[in-house]
Amino acid sequence: MKRILLAAVAAAALSAGSAEAKELKSIGISLGSMGNPFFVALARGAEAEAKKINPNVKVTAVGYDYDLNKQFTQIDNFIAAGVDMILLNPGDPNALEPAIKKAQAAGIMVVAVDTAAKGADLTVTTDNVQAGQIACQYIVDKLQGKGNVIIQNGPQVSAVIDRVKGCKEVFAKNSGLKVLSDDQDAKGSREGGLQVMQSHLTRFPDINAVFAINDPQAIGTNLAAKQLNRSNIIITSVDGAPDIEAALKDAGSPMIQASSSQDPYAMAQLAVKLGNDAMNGKKPENAVTLMPSKLITRDNVNQYQGWSAPRS
Repeated sequence: MKRILLAAVAAAALSAGSAEAKELKSIGISLGSMGNPFFVALARGAEAEAKKINPNVKVTAVGYDYDLNKQFTQIDNFIAAGVDMILLNPGDPNALEPAIKKAQAAGIMVVAVDTAAKGADLTVTTDNVQAGQIACQYIVDKLQGKGNVIIQNGPQVSAVIDRVKGCKEVFAKNSGLKVLSDDQDAKGSREGGLQVMQSHLTRFPDINAVFAINDPQAIGTNLAAKQLNRSNIIITSVDGAPDIEAALKDAGSPMIQASSSQDPYAMAQLAVKLGNDAMNGKKPENAVTLMPSKLITRDNVNQYQGWSAPRS
């Protein structure tokens, strides 16, 4: 009789456990801009993973176009719609905390992607320190540890700070390198890279290499060097974006030599998987997951699976 009772209790416990499993029925995704191929790939990756979990899942991806008030409204709309999970590329790492708490109070899992957001349940992003390290190690190897280099900085968000940190760590190990500048903000844009590089080329007659914190700045840097008839400058960056992929394949842009890639599609897949697991009581050991970067060069770019490549 005792065995029968124990078996019944165990069966009831299993039944209760399965009843607690939460089905992923809907996801709301708020991203910087749906006109940016990085965020388009991120949305595609999130939807692909969500449909593996539940083929009938509803996925709503919207861009806040770098308007923080618009992102607040999107989060409110997701809460009102009763989504199970929100994937968030935060317009501000701190300001969204009240909105995130409001979503969590409604029972919604909040996962930050690409950039951290205070209060988010989980964060999935590129290992930006490592990305900076491998892009700058390429410069060190090409220059054999000797020469004049520039770190072209950018907006002081966590990703940029980490990339510069990784680069500085590598350069500091090589006494033959002279860092001419490391504090100029090129605004993360092609125009900013162009303007900052024009200034550097005017100030410094001998520049051997530039590390730009992202691909748009690298492309602007390359354009500035061309305009001032300067050559033989090694340019590396971080992103692995379609524009840099094209530049690495272009014989007419030999100064652009490497970019530490990000994989927004895989980043979003992992974010959805971890978020769904956490919804069902399987939280990862670390709330922040860092994805390793791979260096894309002119030698291996033809084997690179870019942001817009078909995925299984």
